[in-house]
Amino acid sequence: MRTVLITGASDGIGAAAAARLAGDHRLILVGRNPEKTRAVAERVGADGVFVADFAQLDQVRGLAAEITGRYDRIDVLANNAGGLFSGPTITVDGVELTFQVNHLAAFLLTDLLRPLFTPDTAVVNTSSVAARLFSSFRVDDLDTSRRYRPERAYGNAKLANILFTKGLHARGIRSVAFHPGNVATSFASDTTSPLRWLYTTVLNRSLITPEAGGSTLEFFIRSDAWQSGEYYGSDHRPGRTARKAADPALVEALWSGSERLLRR
Repeated sequence: MRTVLITGASDGIGAAAAARLAGDHRLILVGRNPEKTRAVAERVGADGVFVADFAQLDQVRGLAAEITGRYDRIDVLANNAGGLFSGPTITVDGVELTFQVNHLAAFLLTDLLRPLFTPDTAVVNTSSVAARLFSSFRVDDLDTSRRYRPERAYGNAKLANILFTKGLHARGIRSVAFHPGNVATSFASDTTSPLRWLYTTVLNRSLITPEAGGSTLEFFIRSDAWQSGEYYGSDHRPGRTARKAADPALVEALWSGSERLLRR
C-alpha cells in the first residue's frame, strides 16, 4: 500500500481525490481549516491528518517535523494547496502571500520531506492554465510583490509550480505538474480579481465539479503514464504553457531565488 500525502485536502479537488484513493492507499491529509480537514480525513479513513497554514512558513516546518517523526516513507507527495488572493499581502515571512501559498511553502515542504523519499517517490504539483494566460514572470520580482495584480500573481505562482517540477526532475526526483481543469470552488471568492465573477456567479455553471478535478489529481497520483519534468492538461496529455517554462536558466533562477527567500 502506497503512502500518499495530499496538501490542500480540506475541500475541492484535494478532498475529492482523497475520496477516490481511499481504501487502497495510506493517506496523509494536510489542510488549513481544522474542522474541514478532520472531517474529510474521517470520511475517507485517512491514516494521518495535519493542520498547517502555508501563509506561515514556521507552520510548514512544524508540519514537516511532525510527518518525518511519524512516517518512514512517502511514495507520492501531492502539492495541491493554493489560491488566488487580493493584495499585495506580505506574510510574516516577508513574501507576497500568493507566491508563498502556491509555491514557496510547497518548495519548503518538499525539501524538508526528502528524507522520506524513495527512488520511486513522485511529486505531483497542481498547476494551472493560468501559467500561460496570466504570467509575466520576472526574476527581479520573484513573488510579484512590486507589479502585483491578483491574476498576474497567480499566473506567476502557477508558472513557478511548473519550473519547480522541472527543477525536481533535474535533481533526480520524479515530478509532474498538471492543470486540473477550471473547477467550481470558492477559489476566487476573497479576491478583487475579475476572475471572481467566473467562480462566484451563475457563470460557474461552465466550470467542472471538484469531483471531476479530483479525478485528474487522482490520475497523476495513481498512474506512471506521464513523463517526469513535464506539464499536462486536464485531458492527461502534454499541455501548452508559457514559453518561459522551457528555459533551464529560469528553472535554476527560481530554485536559487526560492532558497534566498527562505533565508537558507
